[in-house]
Amino acid sequence: MAMDDSHSSLFNLGILDTLTQDELHEILDSYDAFCNATQSLLGGAGDLSYGAQFVSHVHTLCKHGLESLVRDHFLRVLEETFERNGASRFWRHFVPYADFVDLDKHGDINIDEDEIESVLYNALEEISLEKQYQEKCLLILVHALQSFKDQMSEEKHSFEAERNYLTSKYQWIVSSVLMATLPRVFPVILHWYFKRRLEELSTIMDGDFTDDVSQNKDGMDLDEKGKICNEDGEMDVDECYSNRRFSENSRLVKNIGKVVLDLRSLGFTSMAEDAYASAIFLLLKAKVYNVAGDDFRSSILQSIQSWIQAVPLQFLHALLVYLGDSVSYESTSSGLKSPLAPQPSSFCPGIDTPSESLVRWKLRLEYFAYETLQDLRIAKLFEIIVDYPESSPAIEDLKLCLEYTGQHSKLVESFISALRYRLLTAGASTNDILHQYVSTIKALRTIDPAGVFLEAVGEPIRDYLRGRRDTIKCIVTMLTDGSGGSSSASGNPGDSLLEELNRDEEIQENFGIDDDFNTDDRQAWINATRWQPDPVEADPLKGSRNQRKVDILGMIVGIIGSKDQLVHEYRTMLAEKLLNKSDYDIDSEIRTLELLKIHFGESSLQKCEIMLNDLIGSKRVNTNIKATISQPSQSSVEVEDNAISMDKIASTIISSNFWPPIQDEPINLPEPVDQLLSDYAKRFSEIKTPRKLQWKKSLGTVKLELQFEDREVQFTVAPVLASIIMKFQDQTSWTSKNLAAAIGIPMDVLNKRIYFWISKGIITESPGGDSLDHVYTIMENMGETSKNGGGNGIPQELLGGDEEEDGSVASVENQLLKEMTVYEKFILGMLTNFGNMALDRIHNTLKMFCIADPPYDKSLQQLQSFLSGLVSEEKLELRDGVYFLKK
Repeated sequence: MAMDDSHSSLFNLGILDTLTQDELHEILDSYDAFCNATQSLLGGAGDLSYGAQFVSHVHTLCKHGLESLVRDHFLRVLEETFERNGASRFWRHFVPYADFVDLDKHGDINIDEDEIESVLYNALEEISLEKQYQEKCLLILVHALQSFKDQMSEEKHSFEAERNYLTSKYQWIVSSVLMATLPRVFPVILHWYFKRRLEELSTIMDGDFTDDVSQNKDGMDLDEKGKICNEDGEMDVDECYSNRRFSENSRLVKNIGKVVLDLRSLGFTSMAEDAYASAIFLLLKAKVYNVAGDDFRSSILQSIQSWIQAVPLQFLHALLVYLGDSVSYESTSSGLKSPLAPQPSSFCPGIDTPSESLVRWKLRLEYFAYETLQDLRIAKLFEIIVDYPESSPAIEDLKLCLEYTGQHSKLVESFISALRYRLLTAGASTNDILHQYVSTIKALRTIDPAGVFLEAVGEPIRDYLRGRRDTIKCIVTMLTDGSGGSSSASGNPGDSLLEELNRDEEIQENFGIDDDFNTDDRQAWINATRWQPDPVEADPLKGSRNQRKVDILGMIVGIIGSKDQLVHEYRTMLAEKLLNKSDYDIDSEIRTLELLKIHFGESSLQKCEIMLNDLIGSKRVNTNIKATISQPSQSSVEVEDNAISMDKIASTIISSNFWPPIQDEPINLPEPVDQLLSDYAKRFSEIKTPRKLQWKKSLGTVKLELQFEDREVQFTVAPVLASIIMKFQDQTSWTSKNLAAAIGIPMDVLNKRIYFWISKGIITESPGGDSLDHVYTIMENMGETSKNGGGNGIPQELLGGDEEEDGSVASVENQLLKEMTVYEKFILGMLTNFGNMALDRIHNTLKMFCIADPPYDKSLQQLQSFLSGLVSEEKLELRDGVYFLKK
């Protein structure tokens, strides 16, 4: 039989040949007696009276060189006895609870808490007593072996070596037996026990922590608490915390510590630590969920850190002290100082010198808290960005969490999924999507200043917006008035792109040139000192993070792909706004244009500047013309009673070559108005010889005051609406045919326009003699019109129709259609010659051959839109991405 070399040598059977008959009988008798004494000793249930006989038989066997036989037999009987008297009885306590094995570890066990706690305590106490008795028996063997060696040699042998060897062998036996017979329900019960006890501890300690926070000043951290624990300022940190933290001798900590020690002695060290660690993490997770909630307007990271220091770390410190594991990080076996906890006084407030185990616990708890809060905030990131900038504290917390955990890719994947499910849908308006995109850029700029992850998150939004027809219009509206026309609550004031234009201006104003050190060189040096490699999630095709700049305007323009399209849309919208102005107040438009010049350049906005100059010039001309009215030679102009004073007119004189195409609708204005325009044009010609005015009579606004028998109402309307209502001065009733002929507009246009006056209760409609003809009558009495909700005397405005085609300026789509019509013959000719062509080939051919005035400068998307129109008109066919002539 082989034993460890440090304690015995291989038993040599050849020794038996040298033994006499008497010696053999002595060995056999002593071995039988030794076996009986071992059984009596180990089965004595605490009776050690057989110890003297046992020692005598051990000496006899050792005298014949059978020391290894003695050890092996004793350990084998010890294992059998422990399995019978220790392990079997220990597991028998938990048999009634075997049904709970299928419970989830986070579930609750529906039994009496005191009952299962008592069962666990009794089982551990019983097996610990059995183990302690067997350890005493093992010590008897150790003493017997040691005394024999002392008799046989004058030198003293190491007692500790023999004891440590047999004790470790016995501990291995205990652990092996218990683990081999471990029931599945035992880890569940352990987890339940630690969870319940730690919840009880947490309730007490959390209450003390809440009281401490409420008694201290706002914004005070745990380090500062120790400085003002009394008015005299004499109490230090340790004294201040001595009344709050758990003592090593407290009842709960002592009970938990005793259970952990008993489990350790049975070889369940890892299982015990996993059980109470899992319970601590569950408590921490519940705390984070409770504190975080759905309120994103305050930072919670600091309060969670304070709670970790005040509750779980204080308990762990007390537990480690009780278990004897509170070894200072200063006392390492190598004599070197541990890199953990370089500043113990601030690292673990209230603890004089934290052990390395406690420091490791702190790092584990903080990482778990950061990761839990990070997952919560990522799951609610869509709502957080909707509430931005009010939710900035939550963004800051998320930034710190991601810096600690480095799990940025989780944010990108989760947020892209939320965007596709909740935002990038047909039900979301383009305004809302753009506002959310701007808020996303601003929020993620805080988390990722380099724009690495913002690039990935923004790509799905940009791709989706490129497919929306009104994207450019909404972007221009956000640039000019900041609202984007959004009627929903998602449009925050902070979403305005005007503030980004203002920021660009401030950067240019604050940009100074350093004579001693070139600015480019200085910035290059700063970039070099701050260089960091790109994260693994970065797209190498997008360039280095050091070359990226999170520019909101640049990213918004990147959706369109070309600033020329954006400028063209802005020019159209500016023209519409200027033509509908009733005064010459264009300060906001001038300010916006100057800001746009900073970002897009002056050359691209030159036509817009001329348009604004036209308004300035119009104001000056209008003032000069009206100034001539006061001259005696001009007073003869107003000769008729129904003539309109020239003071009532304010003209907008435009340079048509620099304005977008104007949609002019020919109408017949009332005679006094028409005469007024003629007089105005005549005076203009006198002042601005040889220039002449050509009126766009359907454009502009008219302020009306309608006087009835019992009321007066005011309106600001388009000229066509004013012409309609002024016709009722001549007669109170008109048929639709006669009224349309008098005004000079088609009947369908009249029927659409006159509905405004009908809705206001000014005019009533009745059937005429013809089914297509209607009779319109003016309503003089308020009682007759109150049912229609009109005539309340409040000034009302309608500058034009509500539909897009009623605008003063042709839309960008209509302008594009008009411009592309020039190339229709080229396209039809190419398809006639080549039979069929793909979109790219048509585009490249037009760019190659259409270089005369006007040159072909359209984008691929614009050409595709025009070709789709030709397909809908059945002039072309599209099959498999190839265009054919319609046969």
